[in-house]
Amino acid sequence: MDTVTPICEAVRESGDDAVKSYTSQFDGVDLDQVTVELKGVPLPSLDPEVQAAFDVAYENIKSFHSAQQSSTLTVETMPGVVCRRVARPIEAVGLYVPGGTAVLPSTALMLAVPAALAGCSKVVLATPPQKSASGEGPLGRIPPEVLYCAIKAGVTHLLQAGGAQAVAAMAYGTQSCPKVDKIFGPGNQFVTAAKMTLQNSEAMVGIDMPAGPSEVLVIADRDAPHSFIASDLLSQAEHGKDSQVVLVALPGVDVPEICAEVERQRALLPRGDIASEALSHSFVVNVADKETACNFSNLYAPEHLIVNVDDAESWLPSITEAGSVFLGRWTPESVGDYASGTNHVLPTYGYARMYSGVSLDSFQKYMTVQELTEDGLKLLGPSVAKMAEIEGLDAHRRAVTLRIGMD
Repeated sequence: MDTVTPICEAVRESGDDAVKSYTSQFDGVDLDQVTVELKGVPLPSLDPEVQAAFDVAYENIKSFHSAQQSSTLTVETMPGVVCRRVARPIEAVGLYVPGGTAVLPSTALMLAVPAALAGCSKVVLATPPQKSASGEGPLGRIPPEVLYCAIKAGVTHLLQAGGAQAVAAMAYGTQSCPKVDKIFGPGNQFVTAAKMTLQNSEAMVGIDMPAGPSEVLVIADRDAPHSFIASDLLSQAEHGKDSQVVLVALPGVDVPEICAEVERQRALLPRGDIASEALSHSFVVNVADKETACNFSNLYAPEHLIVNVDDAESWLPSITEAGSVFLGRWTPESVGDYASGTNHVLPTYGYARMYSGVSLDSFQKYMTVQELTEDGLKLLGPSVAKMAEIEGLDAHRRAVTLRIGMD
């Protein structure tokens, strides 16, 4: 918190100038334009196979999140007393897409698609610019895959910055970046710290959740293929040096052989050195049975939980604390990261005990509405008046009794 607070304050006071300064200092990029409006910006050209892959992901994410649309809830609690619950979009949202050690256009889809479905009118996407330009124009330092996903999914503004300075720019607004009402997205410890600091500040901004370094917990039985287990552990370890992976091994699992398989696969990875550092603070837990495995998993409350066991579906009722669950031999965590349709922006650090992952609801707020007829108020009013009297709030009581002739 001590590191990000002065950055946030500088952005609050100096706006775009502070964002430019920190982007030059931390990313080695001198920006001409901090924020670019995307209206009228054409889709960048991608390799056809790459574009097809992102299009599949877009459609699946859209399909799953569209199904989360809820109709207005209407209940007549007693004759003449009608209560409703209606959804409204959060008008301005900020989406943080990490871009430090890896380019993550998938995160652009995960956040921008539900924002568009919810009806958010102003959608700001922040992502760090690359040192080397991959295209021309004011957005030349933004990876074309990220730009493609942003435009396709309906982003309105692109903020060319990362880190705490980007979060602060969206929270406070700058000369070029609109102020947003809520900030979404994963990030490193500094991004997470900035989000948590700013939600308790005068910025008047909400956040989705504390979503920091990636983590996975794999529960495996004796028949789980070692290569599957190793690849699932490494798929999260390669995210970053501060990622953590955990293997929960049931009886009969050959842990030394799995560790050897992890090392064999790690040596083949372009990001093997990063994975190695993550593995250095990861661990294995040996358990005696299903109950112990589930109890430990629920205590850890992982961002991602893979249940690589026979009859994995039967385990689901015992799982109460996890960001996203992957059941069975044929469900690698990677499908949720990219294209199954579920959202990959999930709580970490054990926050799955009280936070959910991003969904359509995350981009909406709900209002309650009540409407009474005269007969309805005459029926309900005496109870309300008596309760107000007990609480000593006479103006509350009179607002009812004057209407129905009780005074």
